[in-house]
Amino acid sequence: MGKKVVVGMSGGVDSSVAAYLLKKQGYEVIGVTMQIWQDEEEFVRAENGGCCGLSAVEDARRVASMLQIPYYVMNFKKEFKTYVMDYFVEEYLHGRTPNPCIACNRYVKWEALLQRSLEIGADYIATGHYAKVEEHPGGRLAVKSSVTAHKDQTYALYNLTQEQLSHTLMPIGAYTKEEVRRIAAEAGLPVASKPDSQDICFVPDGDYAAFLEQAAPERIPAEGNFVNTEGNILGRHKGITHYTIGQRKGLGLAMGHPVFVADIRPETNEVVIGEDADIHTTVVYCDQVNYMAIPDLEKPRRALVKIRYAHQGSPCLLQKTEDGRVKMTFDTPVRAATPGQAAVFYEDGWVLGGGTIV
Repeated sequence: MGKKVVVGMSGGVDSSVAAYLLKKQGYEVIGVTMQIWQDEEEFVRAENGGCCGLSAVEDARRVASMLQIPYYVMNFKKEFKTYVMDYFVEEYLHGRTPNPCIACNRYVKWEALLQRSLEIGADYIATGHYAKVEEHPGGRLAVKSSVTAHKDQTYALYNLTQEQLSHTLMPIGAYTKEEVRRIAAEAGLPVASKPDSQDICFVPDGDYAAFLEQAAPERIPAEGNFVNTEGNILGRHKGITHYTIGQRKGLGLAMGHPVFVADIRPETNEVVIGEDADIHTTVVYCDQVNYMAIPDLEKPRRALVKIRYAHQGSPCLLQKTEDGRVKMTFDTPVRAATPGQAAVFYEDGWVLGGGTIV
């Protein structure tokens, strides 16, 4: 009997092909969709979007049936609300821009799902992420960039622990998206041409401000002042939850030239407006650091650092500060380093580690 693996099935082509490949490789595969929607209304609303809505369950069940593997829906509503939705709300209310997919990966998929999978006798969990888990030359396990830079998802996985990585399989990291779709079509999987989900699963329309107003109506910040970097009032903003660092559109300020959100100050309820130069910097700090390919940052080290998911990465020098944070000094200025987002350190495609920008 092959080793047992629980595949997190979102109903999409990537996780479906992951399950198909693992079964072909001789694993005993169990398909699981995580139930994370909070109530029936949301369940219905999520039909057409997100990775764990109603259509996700129907599609995943069809694929599992075709692959002749057991399939279950596991309830992770409580964990998802605590570690993803509540965190999302708190970050915005404190003037930061959260990354819910990173939180979901770390605390829901690789903590709650992995724990439950081990309890039912599984050796591994597997996902349809475009990434690879391999042993780094230094001897530690690490996530490595997939063969397809366009779809690479290592940025959202920097927070995983050695223990979690030792129980993780990512079978599609060796393929491009086109190859994955072709494998699905050749295998006759019903989701071969299903479009990718784009939005945050619990905000399918992309309107974060409306979600926050619904989630924490009594705590939504009131309107306040737009100020320039000298502190002069420029106009009124709609509330700090409507803005993020580097934002140019939707400010409603007639300045005669492009201006950007340079800072958000929840303590004074101000949104600072600046020029393009004001949102570029060569020095960025991050905390809550998770080291992956390396056990620690014992001495200054060069790396390529991504400061957001779509960032190509910029060369910089990493230095550990006395309080455990990491100071990143970039060779050339980076644009809109946003508090709350992740900074992920790379070397030759390996994830060295990462942290939360402060």
